[in-house]
Amino acid sequence: MIPDLIPGAARMMEWIETVTSRGIRRPGYPADDWTAAWAAERFTEFGLHGVRLAPVELPAWRPVTASLTVRLDADPSRAVRVAASALPYTTPKAIVSAPVSREVVPGAIVVPEYTFAELPQSYLRDLATAVHDPEGVFDDLVQTLPFQLDHLDVIQGVMDGGAAAFAGALTGVPWETRDYYVPYDAVHRDLPAVWLSGRDSRRVLDLVDEGPCTGTLTVESETGPAVSHNVIGTLPGRSDQWVIIGSHHDAPWASAVEDASGIALVLAAARYWAGVPERDRPHNLVFLLTAGHMAHAAGTRAFIEENRGLLGDVVLQLHLEHAARRCVAVDGELLPTGDPEPGWWFTTRKPELERLVAEAVVAEDLRRSFVLPPDVFSPMPPTDGAFFHPEGVPLVHFLSAPMYLFDSADTVDKVHEESLEPLTRAAVRIVEGTDGWRRA
Repeated sequence: MIPDLIPGAARMMEWIETVTSRGIRRPGYPADDWTAAWAAERFTEFGLHGVRLAPVELPAWRPVTASLTVRLDADPSRAVRVAASALPYTTPKAIVSAPVSREVVPGAIVVPEYTFAELPQSYLRDLATAVHDPEGVFDDLVQTLPFQLDHLDVIQGVMDGGAAAFAGALTGVPWETRDYYVPYDAVHRDLPAVWLSGRDSRRVLDLVDEGPCTGTLTVESETGPAVSHNVIGTLPGRSDQWVIIGSHHDAPWASAVEDASGIALVLAAARYWAGVPERDRPHNLVFLLTAGHMAHAAGTRAFIEENRGLLGDVVLQLHLEHAARRCVAVDGELLPTGDPEPGWWFTTRKPELERLVAEAVVAEDLRRSFVLPPDVFSPMPPTDGAFFHPEGVPLVHFLSAPMYLFDSADTVDKVHEESLEPLTRAAVRIVEGTDGWRRA
């Protein structure tokens, strides 16, 4: 490693602030298109070869308005009207008047209370192949995840029960918000559906608890096809094998952690390796910023389909996502701490690769880190690069999952700036450690 080639944290924060200043980066949004073009310019500036924007077709979704009005049947003058936030890719336009119920009832506007899952780090430690916990916090630390475990199917039970609409009550979310971008798989679900903030939800449910109520849910959004772009650049190395270093450039909001921080980590890696002589790069390198993570990883899937001939020569696919600062909720507000959110290093079950990752994490003192099998939570890791896993490509995917990940509260102050350089150095160590490796 050549330490002087590692971009400083201040430079990486400048990149993050540049990206977030453009606004919401959902697939098909102007800010996301701008970010892809800007990242391609940085790749070219660094001296990468063959820099290009590869088109990716995907569905775009844009909310327009949403609200819920609830009236007490026994006294219609008793009413609550609240603003709402539409669930992505649900019924685009509807006005639904129906009874309001806490429970799933056919024909009703269902208002179920929603809370985030809690993950004891002691439980996760037992599933890991290695941990780095020099502070000894994993015995007692409990992480609040940004979802329930069924987050992609959050309205399925309501749909199956024949409800007229879904109004999710975010009463169990630790801070006050309705800006919750879940589900994020871009699957159309034919049900009018909105999120309500915790405070507004309690007003609605208090009225419902007084007696039968009738509600009117109004929602409007726009959907349609769009074209985004993967950002791709390469550098030659001394081997005929390949390493792919990637992240995604889209986001649910302006999103500093998800994933402006990932963009910065890939740019830092590209800047570093561009400064290393070709003879000292252990393999050919691909740098990849994908489109459409918020559309079921559309960019990753497109890259795989377009580059299947390359996959058999890839010794490592390294994905870098979410340099996140741990936050605590106090009186309905999120307060950043000085600590990183626990980091998950999803690593293919190869002893030499698991050992390499564990050593890099310790060498850079990336505290609160787990080395985990890719399928520890589900058949694929919960990352933008997940679809490389069923292709048999060896992978190391870094990701953290702070509770604000899908919310507009993901602002620049949530980036764990102190981790940016150590994460970059760890990524360099991991790539260097593959020197001499070949795909069997």
